[in-house]
Amino acid sequence: MTRLFRRAGDVPKRSLWQRIKDVVSADLTVVARPGAKRALEASLENLEEILLDADFGVNVTLRMVADVERLAKLGEVRGDDEFLTALKTAVEQALLSGNSDPALRLAPNAPTVIVVIGVNGAGKTTFIAKLAAQLKREGKRVLVAAGDTFRAGAIDQLRVWSERVGVEFVGGQAGGDAAAIAFDAIDAASNRGLDVVIVDTAGRLHTSGNLMDELKKVVRVIQKRLPDAPHEVLLVLDGTIGQNAVAQAKTFAAAVPVTGLVVTKVDGTAKGGIVVAVHEAIDVPVKFIGVGEKVGDLERFNASEFAAELLAG
Repeated sequence: MTRLFRRAGDVPKRSLWQRIKDVVSADLTVVARPGAKRALEASLENLEEILLDADFGVNVTLRMVADVERLAKLGEVRGDDEFLTALKTAVEQALLSGNSDPALRLAPNAPTVIVVIGVNGAGKTTFIAKLAAQLKREGKRVLVAAGDTFRAGAIDQLRVWSERVGVEFVGGQAGGDAAAIAFDAIDAASNRGLDVVIVDTAGRLHTSGNLMDELKKVVRVIQKRLPDAPHEVLLVLDGTIGQNAVAQAKTFAAAVPVTGLVVTKVDGTAKGGIVVAVHEAIDVPVKFIGVGEKVGDLERFNASEFAAELLAG
């Protein structure tokens, strides 16, 4: 996996593990000794504060701290190596809990329909281009549909991306009916024998009721055209916005059947705990993470690799 939290040319930042070790590890060698209760409590409080600051959220943080406390009291965490292993295990287990299969769901009979949703600025259009390119490399015949008819230039932007990565394109007029474009795109893919349709949607604030209703309409129309579709509804979240991503995820998941999470701009934040927090909040698997601006900078999610990279020294 790409070094998620390092950009080429950046001044190295203190990693999450380095921050934790600075305030916790000095006490680890004594936590199992008699009379070390206060030292253990101080270490756990420091750990809790750092995990909350890294956007793990309250529930995940409390569970991770409780796991470390239990292991420490059993004498299984006596130094940095054991402590690091305990934290990695806790992160991985959190990501593997509940609905956690990161595999992209493909229809038994083509075309697979993937709807991409999210707020303005989360990186939906770039993600669609990256996903289309990745699927094409895997031998899939892909069509992208410009269902964002609201944002100025969105249709042209997606058309340029489709030409750049070499996939087919269906668009409409600015201000047109996004649901009709999705319907037409499925028709085109079926007629041309294509494998995957990726439907863009207008970026919308999760607090905008009218736009959320439009999104529901897009999904309903797709279901009428192809009863088992959409096969994926991928919610794109900006990894740099912290706990606001949790609020966004809950609102979108209440409106439409979100099946997977895409966390972008992960390379630009040292607070990767938000990936864990969002999964925990809506019990939906993380399927992709964006690690850069190039077309190839898209990673299929792997919980074990993510936990290791998040806590790399």
